[in-house]
Amino acid sequence: MSRLRVNAFSISIDGYGAGPGQDLDNPLGVGGTALHQWVFGTRTFQKIHSDFAGEMIGNEAGRAGVDDDFVARGFENVGAWILGRNMFGPMRGPWSDDSWKGWWGANPPYHVPVFVLTHHARAPITMEGGTTFHFVTDGIHAALKRATEAAQGKDVRLGGGVATIRQYLTAGLIDELHLAISPVLLGSGEHLLAGIDTVSLGYKCTEHVSTSLATHVVLTK
Repeated sequence: MSRLRVNAFSISIDGYGAGPGQDLDNPLGVGGTALHQWVFGTRTFQKIHSDFAGEMIGNEAGRAGVDDDFVARGFENVGAWILGRNMFGPMRGPWSDDSWKGWWGANPPYHVPVFVLTHHARAPITMEGGTTFHFVTDGIHAALKRATEAAQGKDVRLGGGVATIRQYLTAGLIDELHLAISPVLLGSGEHLLAGIDTVSLGYKCTEHVSTSLATHVVLTK
C-alpha cells in the first residue's frame, strides 16, 4: 500500500526548516544552507547531485555511514513526489517566465512524476531522466490522489517546503516523517511544528540516532 513519506527534512535546533528571506540567491533562506551540511558530503548525495555536491564538498568521494543511510532510504520505493511551489522555483504569482524548469537543471534527481502545488495553472514539463513536473491547482488532497495513482503502489515522497509539510501533517496525511536536526540555531524563518499537536494526530517517535552532524528522528503513525 502506498504511503506518504517525508525523508531527510532538515530543521534547526530551534525548529526552523528554512531561514528568512528566501529568494533566488537564498533558496533555503538566509542561513538555511547550514541545515543541510549533514547531507552534502554523503555518498548518495554525491552520486545523485554530482555537480552541486562537488561544488559544496570539493569533489570528495562522499562518505558512507548513518547520514548516508538515511539519504539513501529516502529514494527507496518512491513512485512519485509532491512539492510545494517554492521547492520548484523562486517565482511568486502567475507564471511569468516559462523558461524556469526547476532548481536542478535538465535532469532533476526525481526520475518519477512530480506534482507541484500552485495556485496558477501551467502545462506539464517533461525533463530528462523520467521526471515530469505536473502543476496541481486544486489543493493537497488532489495532489496526493494524483501522486498515489502515478506511484502505482510505491510510496509518495513529500519534499517540502515547510508550509506544504505543515498542511499535510495537520491533515494527518503523512505516514512517516524523518527529520534531521542539525546543530544550528536560525532564530527566525519558517518553523515546522509550531502549533501542531503531533501527539493528538497519532504520531510517535519510532527511531532516533545521532551523528556528529545531525540527530535523526523518525515519526510514524
